[in-house]
Amino acid sequence: MKLHVKKGDMVQVIAGDDKGKIAKVLKVFPEKNRAIVEGVNVNKKHTKPNARNTQGGIIEQEAPIHISNLMVVVGKTPTRIGRHVDEKTGKIVRYSKKTGEEIK
Repeated sequence: MKLHVKKGDMVQVIAGDDKGKIAKVLKVFPEKNRAIVEGVNVNKKHTKPNARNTQGGIIEQEAPIHISNLMVVVGKTPTRIGRHVDEKTGKIVRYSKKTGEEIK
């Protein structure tokens, strides 16, 4: 299944505790329809001391958020995403339904 969100996209959160935040997508999990977004849905994780982190303590990390709660931002405006075949290359490209411009 194709998703409207890809790694590196700027997205706006449209539902949940972080509603209204605009941030970058760090990782996408297509099989679970979820994505990790920078600074959104941050949880605290308690860690024991180990070789990597000798002191231990509380670490804040982003948790996955469902992609239905994300909307791609093109320029400064959130927009819906469409797909069509590019006449020159013959490949499917994403475009903004609000402005009509292609999304790289």
